[in-house]
Amino acid sequence: MFTSPRRSLAGNLIAVAVVATMASFLVLRSSITTVTAATSPTASAAAVGSVLDMEPIPRTPERLARGKYLVEGLLQCAGCHSENDFSKRPVEVLPGKKLGGFVFPNAEIGLKTPNRIVAPNISPDLEYGAGTWKDADFVRALRQGIGHDGRTLYPLMPYFYFRSLSDEDLASVVVYERSVPPVHIKRPKTFLTEDIRKSFQPLLPMEHIPEPNRSDRVSYGHYLVTGGHCDGCHTPVDEKGGPIAGMEFSGGQPLVGAWAGGKKIITVNALNLTPDASGISYFDENMFIEVIRNGGFRARPLANIMPWAFFRNLTDDDLKAIFEYLHSLKPICHHVDNTEPATYCKQCRTKHGLGAMN
Repeated sequence: MFTSPRRSLAGNLIAVAVVATMASFLVLRSSITTVTAATSPTASAAAVGSVLDMEPIPRTPERLARGKYLVEGLLQCAGCHSENDFSKRPVEVLPGKKLGGFVFPNAEIGLKTPNRIVAPNISPDLEYGAGTWKDADFVRALRQGIGHDGRTLYPLMPYFYFRSLSDEDLASVVVYERSVPPVHIKRPKTFLTEDIRKSFQPLLPMEHIPEPNRSDRVSYGHYLVTGGHCDGCHTPVDEKGGPIAGMEFSGGQPLVGAWAGGKKIITVNALNLTPDASGISYFDENMFIEVIRNGGFRARPLANIMPWAFFRNLTDDDLKAIFEYLHSLKPICHHVDNTEPATYCKQCRTKHGLGAMN
């Protein structure tokens, strides 16, 4: 369920980002329920328009706590920006490596040498990390996909999802990430050939985004699912990397990597999250929470590529909102079962367990 903590589906995810139009982002922006300034935590920053306009962003205990909740839960930042031990259940960040960066194996992200993708060291280390960056550099990266050095970030970084976070949530993320212990590890820089660099562009600036309306459970669930970039894995894509129309959240994408630890490469296919009988129609709230908290249900464990190690840190209330949103989706009959032999599926155009049944 949801998105890979190491983004092995990068080729698909990147293609989706490249072909996505700005209109789709405007639709995403408008779908986020707003609240009045009187009820928004950003009201105190009204004089400057938004807390994101302040440099530095004011550090408060509330922002620090909220930022930790988002970074170590919904957004899964350490899943890419750290070295992780996938032999553990749940997955664990290696000691002393939290937010210290990671060099992606080309085999996992579908790139050929000499290309190299590196999730940079974003700990506050002054020499090798983000200790000299401004808060505005973080904001611009998360909202527009522009790095601190002005380059367009490779869309493996899901800024096209993170940009939908409210101003206050985004501010909290920045405050927390700048508070973690510095990691003194030098990482190489991302290198891309010119043809790849030209294939994607930064996103346009956005208007300020107020807090979501938590009383509208489906809308709030959508806000969380968007921030968690769940459809990055759970919506199948076509040969060009674009989402297959009518198959939203129905699963099937192959996720390739060493998800059991060690060097053995395995393939896991994302599951169907729609409320169809082939999806999660039989789940109730309690079962959904149990699956996320424990990484599976009874004898059906989730693969470690599914970042339940992060999502298990979410509150029951937020998990219930996510469940309500998923159950509001259009049911799509698409059988995906990783315990069965992989066969070709004409619906999602790839191979997975029970594929021939579709």
